[in-house]
Amino acid sequence: MQGVKEKVSFYLTAAGYLLFNLRPAADLAVTVQSTLWQILQTAPYVAGITWFIVAVLQYMSDGEKVPWERRFRLFFTIGIFAGLVYAIIEYTAKGTAQ
Repeated sequence: MQGVKEKVSFYLTAAGYLLFNLRPAADLAVTVQSTLWQILQTAPYVAGITWFIVAVLQYMSDGEKVPWERRFRLFFTIGIFAGLVYAIIEYTAKGTAQ
């Protein structure tokens, strides 16, 4: 049962990552394009932060490797926070005069 519970939580985390990086628009094509652009813009930063955290975790555990599922889960979680922060900045900047 533990394996099913972990898989479900993994897929929910991945879905949350996509949801928090979703950029809705009037047209489906524009929504997909904006969402992919958002993910491409934030992915390098999220991957770098994830790599750093994994390196620290491996150092703290005397070189024991972090499983790939945990790495992806960290990536998705950090990506959720990055998507949230980016969305707040993006939506609050729309109301300011430029």
